[in-house]
Amino acid sequence: MATGAAPPSRTRRPPRSERPVRERRQVDVREWLGGIRLSGFMVIMLGLVVLAAFVLVPTIGTYVDQRQQIAALAASVKLSQEEVADLQAQRDRWRDPAYITTQARERLYYVKPGEVVYLVDNDLTAAQVPQEAAPVSDEVVETKTDWMTQLVRSVTEAGLAQTVTTTPSIGVPDQSPSGTPGATPTAG
Repeated sequence: MATGAAPPSRTRRPPRSERPVRERRQVDVREWLGGIRLSGFMVIMLGLVVLAAFVLVPTIGTYVDQRQQIAALAASVKLSQEEVADLQAQRDRWRDPAYITTQARERLYYVKPGEVVYLVDNDLTAAQVPQEAAPVSDEVVETKTDWMTQLVRSVTEAGLAQTVTTTPSIGVPDQSPSGTPGATPTAG
């Protein structure tokens, strides 16, 4: 059973340096497509695959969307159940007379007849007292003038004005011909 030639898998290959260098062939797409032979069965199967893709892709998309909606609704239900449980616990606490008494004493400072209660004002140390806070917004700031003085000045200026504007402009300064806001033209 000994043969003179070794099986093809066991033949010795020359080292890389001795192998001939293969040239990269240019692949002609038209030639490659021309070599593909399609049978009728293959065309039918390819058509069925394309048809299945057109039918299943929207269905799968709808399925994924519905699963996401179900997950969101399940989370919403869980959150609502937690809120209901919390509200029921609060309702049960408010049914307890001792809790109601405690809340009335703490929130409304109710006392029982004969009790003496001391309220301490300014019980914070200097370090605990809140310092000047930053302004709440850039637009709303505390005015440096007294509002009562501004009101009296506005009323007196309005009473002493010689001309009356025909259109009411509440809160909008007048634009005089000189271009300075707030200046009232005088009749002369």
